[in-house]
Amino acid sequence: MNYKKYKKFQTIKLKDRTWPDKEIAKAPIWCSVDLRDGNQALINPMTVDEKIKMFNLLVELGFKEIEVGFPSASQIEFDFLRRLVDENLIPDGVKIQVLTQARQHLIKRTFEALEGVKEAVLHIYNSTSILQRDVVFNMSKEEIKAIAVEGTKLVKEYTEEFNGKIYLEYSPESFTGTEVEYALEICEAVLDTWGATEDKKAIINLPSTVEMDTPNVFADQIEWMSRNFSNRNRVILSVHPHNDRGTGVATAELAILAGADRIEGTLFGNGERTGNVDIINLAYNMFSHGIDPNLKLDDINKVIDIYERCCKIPVHIRHPYAGELVFTAFSGSHQDAINKGMKKYMERGSEHWEVPYLPIDPRDLGREYEALVRINSQSGKGGVAFVLESHYGYKMPKRMHKEFGEIIQGITEKVGEIAPKVIMDKFTEEYLEVKGPFKLIKFKVEDNDGIEDNRENTKIKIAISYNGEEKTVEAKGNGPIDSLKKALVKSKLVETSIMDYIEHSLGEGSEAKAAAYVEMKRVDTQKTTFGVGVDSNITVASIKAVFSAINRLYGN
Repeated sequence: MNYKKYKKFQTIKLKDRTWPDKEIAKAPIWCSVDLRDGNQALINPMTVDEKIKMFNLLVELGFKEIEVGFPSASQIEFDFLRRLVDENLIPDGVKIQVLTQARQHLIKRTFEALEGVKEAVLHIYNSTSILQRDVVFNMSKEEIKAIAVEGTKLVKEYTEEFNGKIYLEYSPESFTGTEVEYALEICEAVLDTWGATEDKKAIINLPSTVEMDTPNVFADQIEWMSRNFSNRNRVILSVHPHNDRGTGVATAELAILAGADRIEGTLFGNGERTGNVDIINLAYNMFSHGIDPNLKLDDINKVIDIYERCCKIPVHIRHPYAGELVFTAFSGSHQDAINKGMKKYMERGSEHWEVPYLPIDPRDLGREYEALVRINSQSGKGGVAFVLESHYGYKMPKRMHKEFGEIIQGITEKVGEIAPKVIMDKFTEEYLEVKGPFKLIKFKVEDNDGIEDNRENTKIKIAISYNGEEKTVEAKGNGPIDSLKKALVKSKLVETSIMDYIEHSLGEGSEAKAAAYVEMKRVDTQKTTFGVGVDSNITVASIKAVFSAINRLYGN
């Protein structure tokens, strides 16, 4: 790998930068370029019907500026714009944006496509970088500037005869490879030609058409431009970051700190090469810091569905905020921390979201908690316990987590990830329907309330089957569980001690059942295990739990 083949492109030296000391305080003006920049990057470009569907989605999400295409360069894009107009699909307050090169016949055709539009941004551009001036256009700086000025004049002439409102946007394409002094010179010439004022602002869009350096360098470029316009108040300063170095989001965020008012990007970052900046990512980043992103993003699954059907590109499972697995933990320690954090959040009724490993509440995106913890061979006991509780309501005692967690890990080591239903099925098999030498046939419990507490005030008579042979025994104890244990010892079939007992309701309302958990130790082997019982009657549930435990202790 001959790394000396490459060199750093030096464009600016800004020693007194101020952007590092600033914070993002509000959302920028968003402009979606999904229908133009995003569409041209698709293997199979969108049909007109798909474009309509995408446009409607962008409107629903709250975009007020939407670039709809290059109508002078493509009949399908011309027809799409005409459908938007003829079918009255452009709501008041939404500006559509169209792109065109600065050529008279293309500008004329663009205005034909715009006929009937109330408000539109007309976006002209030409490439200004050192490299493109040299190897593509073979033009001088003055010749390149003349293209931008002539294009602005033409747009201004056609605007005077146009019934709707036209806003000018100019992009010195490949800005990142252009000397900032020269980029400023061209932009000032465009502003002067257009007659931009504080009341008639023009959009100056500075694209990182190709990411060429670290985000801080782009921020320096943006701050330098913002500080050096002759009249900053006549400019809406826009950026159009691409993602060639994988830092498009950081580039956009630092550009806001450096003075950018507006950002052009796409949903999920679709675009040429490695893509445009991801507006979904940017917006949720702001949201996670308590800033209103001014976009309606509370149903990310719907956005993903329409995007994937129109673009025919899947959203990656690890995509920030939107990916299928981004609110999922496989690591046992992560699962345990999420479980505990969410319980504390609910218990405290906290105003602010603070849960380990979850920078944002999945419900705010229209996601559900059910998929938060998924179980594979790396998962721990806490994750299994969380799935049982969040999906099925079983709150296993703490010491039971390890016992059942090891059972589930034995499965995942063989088959990989398993669904919650598989976990519940195994829980049922191991505890609720455990097969063993003991079977409860019938029982009767009698309480004598007249006897003092902590005395043997409960009598039980129980009929059991052991390996097919029935036996009936009676015993007294301090409650049903103690009485049952003594009856089993009296039967000469088992000798156990009870280590712990816990119960809770399973569900709510009159139809709720009780779940009982008992931890028992076998005296001869010192083996311990848990048993679980479920019934609408708590006494019955506890007796079932005891039989569950002894069958696990004495079974094969």
